[in-house]
Amino acid sequence: MSIILKNINKSFGAFKALSNIYLKFQSGELTALLGPSGSGKTTLLKIVAGLEQADRTDGAGLLFDGESVADDPVNQRQVGFVFQHYALFRHMTVFENIAFGLRVKPRTQRPDNKTIQEKVNRLLSLVQMASLANRYPSQLSGGQRQRIALARALAIEPKVLLLDEPFGALDAQVRSELRRWLRQLHDTIHVTSIFVTHDQEEALEVADRIVVMNRGVIEQVGTPEDVFHRPANKFVMQFLGDVNVFHGRIESGHAVFTEAPDGPKESEARMLVRPHDLLIRRTSEVNDNGVQAKVYRVLTAGSVVKVELIDHQNRLIQVQLSHERYRETPVKPHEDVILVPHQPHVYAGEEKWNGNYVI
Repeated sequence: MSIILKNINKSFGAFKALSNIYLKFQSGELTALLGPSGSGKTTLLKIVAGLEQADRTDGAGLLFDGESVADDPVNQRQVGFVFQHYALFRHMTVFENIAFGLRVKPRTQRPDNKTIQEKVNRLLSLVQMASLANRYPSQLSGGQRQRIALARALAIEPKVLLLDEPFGALDAQVRSELRRWLRQLHDTIHVTSIFVTHDQEEALEVADRIVVMNRGVIEQVGTPEDVFHRPANKFVMQFLGDVNVFHGRIESGHAVFTEAPDGPKESEARMLVRPHDLLIRRTSEVNDNGVQAKVYRVLTAGSVVKVELIDHQNRLIQVQLSHERYRETPVKPHEDVILVPHQPHVYAGEEKWNGNYVI
């Protein structure tokens, strides 16, 4: 099912939660709404579900497969909703939790007991929980509870699956495992899915497409590769992963970063470089245009080598190297080096700078 949102606005008193949202979710796509707390992503999800109503504004619309559902109640939208804190019924077994949505259907739509039994058993196998059908939620781990919550949402055969911070209450290792499992599950069922997260890694790893939100507006929509490697603006780049920021100024048609910025605010420039896009060179090796820095600390434990440095303005800079590259240039604390940016993103004020720059 495709979903189209047109001119969606939402205010809570004087607070503007959403402002002029236009979005289209493709049928069968897994989309992440990504942004910091207060960016409006959960409010947007609730409007799709029917748990919140958008403001009445000209041109506003919410369409499922081209049909307006803006005035339809929750139970008529064929939406499955998975909450962060599971919302399982503690007095019911795993089996009965999953069967609940089927048993409370109107009599004319309610499946018979045999059909419910078969459907619940299929879902238990799908979420890899068949052996735990007779347990209660208190006897399950957090990851197992979330799988049951997802199975319960799928039991009613929703055309849209909505997940609000589904793994936020779990520890890092379980989150990582469930992210992979959710991606595999989506590839099996192909239901249009939207999930809310503030975890950049989660969005980049799981989603087909990412909607980056901030203060009630959309900053960028694109594939994980688009938003990470081709950020639309400074906010997107800084929100999606670690970034080193170098301050400078616009001078004689160049963005200059050779010293501390000095001058009016409108002439400010910033260079944003991800840690893995900084190359370390010894001062004696080359005459590269780069940033002079002193190595502060080297962390070799982990999948990459993390090097922390201090520049001439006493700012901390982070560099990530593969172990192979580090062995080629094994720098040590207190060593003077040159940092050469590989793929910098330069901004003059809020606008992308496509001209020359000097470091």
